[in-house]
Amino acid sequence: MDYESNNWILDGVYNFPHLFGGLMLTAALLGLSTSYFGGIGVPHLPYLWSDMGVFYKKKREKKRIRVYMDGCFDLMHYGHANALRQAKALGDELVVGVVSDEEIIANKGPPVLSMEERLVLVSGLKWVDEVIANAPYAITEQFMNRLFNEHKIDYIIHGDDPCLLPDGTDAYALAKKAGRYKQIKRTEGVSSTDIVGRILSCSRDKQETEDHNSTHLKGDSHKEQQFKATHLSQFLPTSRRIVQFSNGKGPGPNARVVYIDGAFDLFHAGHVEILKSARQLGDFLLVGIHDDQTVSENRKNHHPIMHLHERSLSVLACRYVDEVIIGAPREVSKDVITTFNISLVVHGTISENNVSLTDEIDRYAVPKSMGIFQLLESPKSITTTSVAQRIMANHEAYKKRNAKKTASEKKYYAEKKYVNGD
Repeated sequence: MDYESNNWILDGVYNFPHLFGGLMLTAALLGLSTSYFGGIGVPHLPYLWSDMGVFYKKKREKKRIRVYMDGCFDLMHYGHANALRQAKALGDELVVGVVSDEEIIANKGPPVLSMEERLVLVSGLKWVDEVIANAPYAITEQFMNRLFNEHKIDYIIHGDDPCLLPDGTDAYALAKKAGRYKQIKRTEGVSSTDIVGRILSCSRDKQETEDHNSTHLKGDSHKEQQFKATHLSQFLPTSRRIVQFSNGKGPGPNARVVYIDGAFDLFHAGHVEILKSARQLGDFLLVGIHDDQTVSENRKNHHPIMHLHERSLSVLACRYVDEVIIGAPREVSKDVITTFNISLVVHGTISENNVSLTDEIDRYAVPKSMGIFQLLESPKSITTTSVAQRIMANHEAYKKRNAKKTASEKKYYAEKKYVNGD
């Protein structure tokens, strides 16, 4: 048993005044009686009390609160990341359940990303401590007991937007009934439904533009098509949100700073894996995120799908990223390298570029001339385009899924109330 040794008498007086007084009186009487009984020894009082353990408080560690939040996490975005950030703030350890493909199909329609890809994305978030694969869509009594007993979960978390089963019942009804449910604020301006809609819209606008160009010369009407293709985001970026996602720490004086740049559009498992590989090459990972105009010029008019601040938050949420440059220059210059004290510039083998532009100039010419450039083997072949193509290949299925979800989201916005804290 561990004890605290300082100020034990004062602790005794404060916590056990009656007992302390009684023992002091007894000790006084015994002390006075030693002369009468011929000097019979009395145990030294502090040792007596030490054996009794009365006035010593055992050091106890504060119980760590474990919270659970689940989701499909399909087309992972900064809204998911912010939800998990809020959930982590309600406890000490965050356990995340990733709903199985079968459950998503049964309740929402076909997922875009595989279970393996979704697990990589969730595990890559800085606020996540543990992940449970193939979680059920609804919190059943059996699964809830498993959470409480096996995973030692204290509270189950969900957003303020309703999560209804096909029969119209609340997926979190049992957790609420058990008194182990807590609610967080939904992140406005983005959802997986919204992103699917953007991709479908870009696909439609691209086809319209191609049809238009086949019958008309390029001119003002073509510019109108470009404007039409641009999806207006509902996200309103604030400095507070960026601070919430940021680590808030710079590199140490002798840190090896690794730099990687790109669009990081439609943040996916390939991005997580290449960022992980880059981080392992140094002490501090700095990520440059190209602005919307640069991405559009490089990848044609229908990109980016996610706008600059949306992409920045998705990258900042990754556990392997220490800092980002929002609107980084396309060419890695000597000034950038000097300003951020960059030791190594890396780039993945899998990338999406407009060949005509990449042939014009080598944007890594400076770090190559300095001997600080390294080409990294991309762990995954997935790209933003390949993810978008999955949706376009199943156009009708996702269109039907989105129509259903859009209706429920309209209802949420019509009935929503203010929820404090985010």
